[in-house]
Amino acid sequence: MKAILGYKRGMTQIFTEKGEVVPVTVVEAGPCPVVQVKTPEKDGYKAYQIAFGTIRPKRVAKPQLGHFKKAGLEPHRFLREVRVREGEVEVKPGDQVTVADFQVGELVDVTAFSKGRGYQGTVKRHGFSRGPESHGSMNVRRPGSIGQSSYPSRVFKGTRMAGHMGNRRVTVKNQRLVLVDPEKNLVAVRGQVPGPVGGLVLLKQAKNPKAKGGA
Repeated sequence: MKAILGYKRGMTQIFTEKGEVVPVTVVEAGPCPVVQVKTPEKDGYKAYQIAFGTIRPKRVAKPQLGHFKKAGLEPHRFLREVRVREGEVEVKPGDQVTVADFQVGELVDVTAFSKGRGYQGTVKRHGFSRGPESHGSMNVRRPGSIGQSSYPSRVFKGTRMAGHMGNRRVTVKNQRLVLVDPEKNLVAVRGQVPGPVGGLVLLKQAKNPKAKGGA
């Protein structure tokens, strides 16, 4: 399974040959060297690790520094593992994954951490309706009753309440690549991509490309 890491650079729009305006998210991806290859015989499953974003050696822990040194690579900031299914592309340590490995029109699954919103109430977090705002009202943005009566005398797990919002790992499946620029290491993904500008993004070959009408 092809995969590459990159930074989200923002949104813009691209005109197609038919004159249609397509909203896209630009991602600066790769190059990502292959650090390690895991095999069923040795590790029990098939996968490979890719790195992204070079970093000074003194900012890396010694065990991780030795991990990169074993592969003959400079230390990198990010390290991610990608599972490989039988019959898919074979890689070896030291290989480079670039945007040139992807094609325009290809479907990818995009994974990133969503924007963190901090501690939020039920109105913003879950879309609850407000209470009356008339004089004397004390239930404008309160969630209302959360418990039961004498039985079962507890609050059910999963009850929608106030709490931490955002900053969760989100995967958007079957997003189409509109532009691939190997010279500038840029790809343009149709639609939106989770996370803030400058956030880390993982682009993987679509696991189920038939979900939205095929590749």
